[in-house]
Amino acid sequence: MEGGNSPNLQLQQLPLATAAVSVQPHTDSFSYKENLIGALLAIFGHLVISIALNLQKYSHIRLAGSKDPRAYFKTKTWWCGLFLLVLGELGVFSSYAFAPLSLIVPLSAVSVIASAIIGIIFIKEKWKPKDFLSCGLAIVGTYLLITFGPNSHEKMTGENITRHLVSWPFLLYMLVEIVMFCLLLYFYKEKNANYIVVILLLVALLGSMTVVTVKAVAGMIVVSIQGNLQLDYPIFYIMLVCMIATAIFQATFLAQASQLYDSSQIASIGYILSTTVAITAGATFYLDFTGEDVLHICMFALGCLIAFLGVFLITRNRKKSVPFEPYISMDAMPGMQNMHDKGIAVQPDLKASFSYGALENNDNMPEIYTPATLPIVQEQHGSKGVSAPPYRVLEHSKKDCEVESIHLSKK
Repeated sequence: MEGGNSPNLQLQQLPLATAAVSVQPHTDSFSYKENLIGALLAIFGHLVISIALNLQKYSHIRLAGSKDPRAYFKTKTWWCGLFLLVLGELGVFSSYAFAPLSLIVPLSAVSVIASAIIGIIFIKEKWKPKDFLSCGLAIVGTYLLITFGPNSHEKMTGENITRHLVSWPFLLYMLVEIVMFCLLLYFYKEKNANYIVVILLLVALLGSMTVVTVKAVAGMIVVSIQGNLQLDYPIFYIMLVCMIATAIFQATFLAQASQLYDSSQIASIGYILSTTVAITAGATFYLDFTGEDVLHICMFALGCLIAFLGVFLITRNRKKSVPFEPYISMDAMPGMQNMHDKGIAVQPDLKASFSYGALENNDNMPEIYTPATLPIVQEQHGSKGVSAPPYRVLEHSKKDCEVESIHLSKK
């Protein structure tokens, strides 16, 4: 009886097995569709961000030399740029919910490419033919990144994120990253190692945690919108707090780097370091490259290298913009020579803030108003046959300034 029913049972199970096999190609096509959606959202976001930044840059250029330092707040161009900036950031944020982290992070090269092209068209920046070659390399690298990017997908549920968070590869990665961050911070703060690589490595280490938490938060929000509520998991709020905290500290170190180095150097070196560390974090936390063949991994690495080279070449020849000078430089006046004494210029250089000579802000001064120390030019007579410098700059110390102010107040 059982033997007679077994063939029928096998025939009944055969269509089920066939149907199960036919589901696999549909799943692969759906995952590639998610990759495409995430990549397009990231590209759209970075393009809009580039347009927004160039609009704000155009607003600042038009108002250069204005007496009101915040006059750009009153222009529609600047506010339009701010709106587009928020829209672009939302596009990049949502892209992490669809595509793997290791695919989305390198696409920030699109922002550099778009900024360069927009600068040529609208701000009339001059480019050389080799700069177009650099832009082409970045575009080729971006194409390889999208074509051979990782194709691993999983729903960002609270259980999955918690499981990744306590996995031993990520715990080991976190240990190494914390040790590196503490060492770099020690050399930066205590040893005054203000090298651009040190500062941007701090930014990259913080940025890797930022993108890991961004993907978790964005993914849980999308899953919640689809009907499976994830906002009641504590891990969501832990990731949200970590995302905000790391983004704030990352912006702080970037602001410090921008005061010491040119923005083009920060853009190229920061892109290379941040992308490398973020891809490592994505491969460790989300296991982005699990199941990928060697060819795809090698072509993806090649795309990263080509994009790195393109971004570096685009930003290499960018010159730092000269800020508006509120005074006329002496060497710019016809027939006027600069008066120097041992390399000390009478006309001081313009710094980040508008300060002139001894009127520069100094927190060490006990008085709020300190008399300005102006250079005293005194003619020095020498003996016959001995040439003497026609001018001499006398430097006053802080103590001399205090004595002079007391003497004048008594009079």
